Amino acid sequence: MATKGKTSKSRSATKDGFAYLTKKILVGKAKSAGKIAAKNAMDVMGYVVTVKDGWVVREHRDGSIDKIEKLQTA
Repeated sequence: MATKGKTSKSRSATKDGFAYLTKKILVGKAKSAGKIAAKNAMDVMGYVVTVKDGWVVREHRDGSIDKIEKLQTA
């Protein structure tokens, strides 16, 4: 997927000036966005729901964790 953008200084650009998206860039941006969203949710709700060690858990602002449900293994 190419979009026109004259960013010759970018490592993510072709010689003719088209920018491209690599898996590494996409994963990095997604992780960054996820961390920001989790922080915002923690600030607003006081907890976030996530997965840890095969369990769906609720992590509270004070650091306590409630196990909600064990995930099934295939």
